[in-house]
Amino acid sequence: MNFNTPKVGWTSGYFIAMFAVLICSQANLRAQAPQRQGSAGNPLTSPEVLPDHRVIFRIYAPKATSVEVNGDFVTQGLAPLAKLTKDEQGVWSATVGPLPPDLYSYVFNVDGTRVVDPKNPMVKQATRTMPGGPIDSLVYIPGPETAFQDNVPGPHGEIRQTWYYSKNLKSQRSLHVYTPPGYDQGTTKYPVLYLIGGGFDDDSAWSSIGRVNFILDNLINSGKAKPMVVAMPIQMIELSAAQMGQGGGRGVGGPTLNLQYDTFGEDLLGSVIPFVESHYRVLPSQPNRAIAGLSMGGGETLRIAPQNIDTFSHIGVFSMGWHDHINPDFETRNEQKFFAHPEQTNRLVKVFWIGCGAHDALIGDGDRKLAELLKKRGIKHVFHETQGAHTWIEWRAYLREYAQLLFR
Repeated sequence: MNFNTPKVGWTSGYFIAMFAVLICSQANLRAQAPQRQGSAGNPLTSPEVLPDHRVIFRIYAPKATSVEVNGDFVTQGLAPLAKLTKDEQGVWSATVGPLPPDLYSYVFNVDGTRVVDPKNPMVKQATRTMPGGPIDSLVYIPGPETAFQDNVPGPHGEIRQTWYYSKNLKSQRSLHVYTPPGYDQGTTKYPVLYLIGGGFDDDSAWSSIGRVNFILDNLINSGKAKPMVVAMPIQMIELSAAQMGQGGGRGVGGPTLNLQYDTFGEDLLGSVIPFVESHYRVLPSQPNRAIAGLSMGGGETLRIAPQNIDTFSHIGVFSMGWHDHINPDFETRNEQKFFAHPEQTNRLVKVFWIGCGAHDALIGDGDRKLAELLKKRGIKHVFHETQGAHTWIEWRAYLREYAQLLFR
């Protein structure tokens, strides 16, 4: 199994470091992600992936009194929060698992302080507003289950970072774009998926921990998905103090969150899409535009797409639904443009795909509620319920399923 990084296209002097080599069972493994330099103070290895899929986490903290390691393997219910023990040299360690093969995020808690693994250069970045810190460490466990997201021999697309000017935000914004295998060698125009991350994700999330390029490469090369461009904008919006006041403060959900959603929607429709359609070979028409988002990005998708079914023909919502505190006016807001004429909506929206895990806190008052509403109002949709939680483990799998349905 090969987990090497793909060829990456650079624009605007963009530089992003690649995953470092992981020694794991019989192969040297690499994964694409930004890199963080490990400390040189001691020679310990962390994380260490064992052949039986257990993982040893280590950190040198001789003055610490308590160290724990937490990660999405805990959120998924695959392992408990691990308390590390200290040896005579001041090295704390704990063995977790065995874990199912996948790409996991984790972080240490050292005496109440959030600490990324100083010996592991594999990281997932986030925006500066991430609670407790902007970085998570990553560990990859290989196995047949990861084949859909692995880097395997064959044609590969490219991930590019570029910049565009946001008209409504009046600032330069970063954008990651995936172009399919053969893009630079041809003249073909492609459909485009606008793929949105979650709360505190930056625009690199889908191309690092999200593995979008490998997932799409593998689907396209096997004939399971149509070649497409994927545009991944930053979904976080920093509202001004005046805007926050208009929205009613910083509470979870409610007017403030919907104001952020609307501000992002204005940026997407007014700046991102025109930029992509003027700088990349994409088909600028409703049948060739799809949108999807996870968690907070799913909330933004629900805020934007039903109001713009003349713009998007495919809608994907990952781990988000219709909540009393998020998009509470979803039905009334979309009555005229989306619900009033279901036969027209079903003709324009080729796919409305919803995915959520049974152990996700949003499943009940959210995704199931949304699916029930769509059924009641005669809107065709797919509701895909898995057994997982609110993690990238689920969202990578959802992208695999959703991408196969696009532009058929």
